[in-house]
Amino acid sequence: MVSRSYSNLLDLASGDFPNFGRTGKKLSRVMTFAGIISDLDEENSNSMASDGPCSVTQDRIIIVGNQLPIRSHRRPDGKGWNFSWDEDSLLLQLKDGLGEDVEVVYIGCLREEIDLAEQDDVSQTLLETFKCVPTFLPPDLFSKFYHGFCKQHLWPLFHYMLPLSPDLGGRFDRSLWQAYVSVNKIFADKIMEVINPDDDFVWVHDYHLMVLPTFLRKRFNRVKLGFFLHSPFPSSEIYRTLPVRDELLRALLNADLIGFHTFDYARHFLSCCSRMLGIAYESKRGHIGLEYYGRTVSIKILPVGVHTGQIQLVLRLPETEARVAELRDQFKDRIVLLGVDDMDIFKGISLKLLAMEQLLVQHPEWRGKVVMVQIANPARGRGKDVQEVQSETYATAKRINEKFGRPGYKPVILIDNPLQFYEKIAYYVIAECCLVTAVRDGMNLIPYEYVICRQGNQKLDEILQLDQSIPKKSMLVVSEFIGCSPSLSGAIRVNPWNIDSVAEAMDMALVIQESEKQLRHEKHYKYVITHDVGYWANSFLQDLQRTCRDHMMRRCWGIGFGLGFRVIALDYTFRKLSIEHIVSAYKMTNNRAILLDYDGTIMPQTSINKTPTPEAISTLKSLCNDPKNVVFLVSGRDKKTLSEWFSPCDKLVFAAEHGYFLREKSDAEWETCVSVADFEWKQMAEPIMQLYTEATDGSFIETRESALVWHYQYADPDFGSCQAKELLDHLESVLTNEPVSVKSGQHIVEVKPQGVSKGLVAERLLSTTCQKGMLPDFVLCIGDDRSDEDMFEVIMGATSGPNLSPVAEVFACTVGQKPSKAKYFLEDTTEIVRMLRGLATASEQIARSAVTQSMP
Repeated sequence: MVSRSYSNLLDLASGDFPNFGRTGKKLSRVMTFAGIISDLDEENSNSMASDGPCSVTQDRIIIVGNQLPIRSHRRPDGKGWNFSWDEDSLLLQLKDGLGEDVEVVYIGCLREEIDLAEQDDVSQTLLETFKCVPTFLPPDLFSKFYHGFCKQHLWPLFHYMLPLSPDLGGRFDRSLWQAYVSVNKIFADKIMEVINPDDDFVWVHDYHLMVLPTFLRKRFNRVKLGFFLHSPFPSSEIYRTLPVRDELLRALLNADLIGFHTFDYARHFLSCCSRMLGIAYESKRGHIGLEYYGRTVSIKILPVGVHTGQIQLVLRLPETEARVAELRDQFKDRIVLLGVDDMDIFKGISLKLLAMEQLLVQHPEWRGKVVMVQIANPARGRGKDVQEVQSETYATAKRINEKFGRPGYKPVILIDNPLQFYEKIAYYVIAECCLVTAVRDGMNLIPYEYVICRQGNQKLDEILQLDQSIPKKSMLVVSEFIGCSPSLSGAIRVNPWNIDSVAEAMDMALVIQESEKQLRHEKHYKYVITHDVGYWANSFLQDLQRTCRDHMMRRCWGIGFGLGFRVIALDYTFRKLSIEHIVSAYKMTNNRAILLDYDGTIMPQTSINKTPTPEAISTLKSLCNDPKNVVFLVSGRDKKTLSEWFSPCDKLVFAAEHGYFLREKSDAEWETCVSVADFEWKQMAEPIMQLYTEATDGSFIETRESALVWHYQYADPDFGSCQAKELLDHLESVLTNEPVSVKSGQHIVEVKPQGVSKGLVAERLLSTTCQKGMLPDFVLCIGDDRSDEDMFEVIMGATSGPNLSPVAEVFACTVGQKPSKAKYFLEDTTEIVRMLRGLATASEQIARSAVTQSMP
C-alpha cells in the first residue's frame, strides 16, 4: 500500500533509503527520528498520473486531523496499550452524517507518545480494529510544530493577536515554520500509504495542516480534497503580517473545497486572496468559487453542530441523574449562571467575572440569589500567557467572593479541575443562563450543548420537579465575536469588552419573562437539533462531491516549485502551441490571416513603457511584407497612438478601440465598423464615472472617441471591486435606452456602442477575403484577455463554414494557461514574440529562396 511516489528527504539525508516493500498489513513508520525538511522541492514529477496503491469497492473518505479520535492507555502490566474511541472527538462524531455505506479511514497523531519499538504493533492494531493510521512524530519535532508554530504563531494571529513584542506571541521563527512544513509532509506520506486517489475523498481538518493540500495535490493532481478551518480566519490587515502568508494561501487553494464556520471568516479569506494573490471570487447559483489556474476552488460556509444523540444518551445515564440531584440540592433557592471555557487568553473568563462583579454592584437585589459557576477546562497551550490568565482568574474570583460572599453563599464558584462529561451535562441542566464571552473563538459549541441539555427528558424533569406540560426554557448570553453567534438569533449578543453591557445582559437574562425564555429556547432547540454534526458533515461531503465531479474531464499538470506549486486544469483539447508545428504549417500555406492583440500579447501588461520594441516592429514589418499575409493589429488603444507607434509597418491593418475604427493601409482613411448616430450618451455616462473616480482613490477615466473606460487597477482591491459593481449597475440603469453596452472587464468598466467587439474585426476579415476569392488556409489569432475571446469564438466557429479553406490550419492562441475558447496557449509575451519571430524568419527565408531561384 506504499505509494511509488514516496520520497523522504530525511531518509535520503541519513542514508536510510525508503523500503517500498511491506509484508502483511503493517504500515511502515513515516519517521523515527528528529529532523526538519527545509522546504518542499523533493519531487520533480509534477504531473504524476493517479497511480493509486490500492482499490476499494465502496465510497471511502480519509479524514485527516492533528489527533486521532482515539483514547489510549498503557496496560496495567506495562506491556502494550489499550485503545478505545474518543466519543467526544468531532472527527468521530461526523461519521453520523456520512452514511453507513461510506468507509472512513482516520489519519492523525495519538495523544500519548509511543515507543519506537511498539509503533509497528500499534499501527497494525489501530488499522485492523479502528481503521486508524497513526502518524508518529518525534517529541522535539512535535513540540516545534504544535507548541511552536501552531500555538505560538498561527493560533494567536488567527485570533487577532499581533506579535508586537516578544512577549506577545513571539517573533516569527523560521525553524518553527520548517517544522510545520515537515509535519505536514509526514501526514501526506501517511495518506499516500492508504489512498486510492481516483476514488477516495480526503477531508483535512484545521490550521495544523494548512499546507498539506499542496503535498497531496503535487502527488496526485486530481485528488478529491476538502479542507475545513475550525478557527477564525483574520482580516487581511492582520493576516498580511504573517511572513509566510502567500505560501499558506496557495496551499489552501490546492484544495477543492474550503470550509468556514461563518461568512465573516470566508470573507476575510476571500479578501486575502484578492489583495495578496489577485484572485477574485464569483458566486454562481448560491455557490462561491475561486478560479485558480483552471480549477474551481469552492467555498463552503456552514457552522458545525453537536452530536445531539450522544448528549441525549449522557442525559439518561444514572450518574448524570444523580449529579443533577446533588446540584439541585446544592443550589437550592439559587439562580445559576454558567460558564464553560478553556483556560486561555481568548475565552474572556476574567471579563465574564468582572461583569458578574458589576452585576452585583449595579443590582444588589441579586446578591445572595445569583451564583456564577465557572468551569475552567485545562489549557490546551502552555506558556506565560496561560499562567497570566490563570492568575487573573483566581484573583478576580477571590476578590468577588471576599467582597460579596457571606456564610453559605459564594457568588463565584470556580471549578478548575477536570470534570467528566456527565458532570458538565449536569451543570447545563440546572443553569438558568449560559454565558460565553470569548473575545475571539472559531465556533464554540457550548451554547448548543446547553440548549440540548435544557430540553432534558422525563426523568430529569421529575428530579427537578418540573411540570412536563410547561415548555422548557433557557437563556444565552454570547459574545458577538464567536462563530456560533450568527446562528443563535434568540441569544443576547454582547461585546465582551464592554463590562457594563455584559452585566446588563446578565440582568436581562434573569428578569425576562418566562414566556420569552420559552420562545427563545424553542427557537434555538429547533435549530440545534436539525443542524447537528451529522447534517454538517453530510452537507460538506455533498459539496465536495459536487466540486470534484468533473475532475476526470480535465487535463491536469503541475507547475511551480516548493509551496508555490499548483495544478493547471484545462480542457483536453487545450495544449501548448508548438513553434515548430506552426512554422511548418506556415511554410506550406499561401493565404494567411494573422490577428494580433497588443497589450498583454506583444507587450507585457506589467511594462510601464508600452511603446513597441524595435524587435516587435521588425517582426511585424517582415510579416506584413510577405505577400501571402494579411496582418491585423486589433487593440483597445486609440487610432492616433497606433498610427504613431507602428508607422514603419505601412502594410499593417489596424483595428483601434476594440474594432470600432479600421484602417487597411497607412495612407488610407480610418473608417468605422459600426454606424453610430451620435455620442450624446457620453454626456450622461462621464459625469457618473467622474463621481466614482472622485470617491475611489486610485481610479481614473480613459476617454476614447468611441468609448469611456473607468480603470481601478490602482485602487484598493475590495473597494475598487465594490465600486465597479455599483458603477456598472448605475450606468446600466441610466443608459438603458441608449444604443450602448456597459461591460466590466479586468479592473475596468467600459461603455461603448453596441456591436463593437474584436469579434467584429475577425468576421470582417474572413468575409472580405471570401469576397475576394482568397479563402485563408492559415489563420493565427492571438490575445490575452476577455475581449480577445470574441475573436477566438469567431475564428473557431469559422472552421466549419464557407469563409475558410477546407484544409485551413487554424491557431487560436491565448497568453498563459487559463480557461479560454482558444485551443492553444503560450506562456507569456516572450514566447509570443519568439513565435512571431519564427514566422517572420520563415517568410524572409522563403523570399530569399524565391529571389535566388529567379536569378539566371
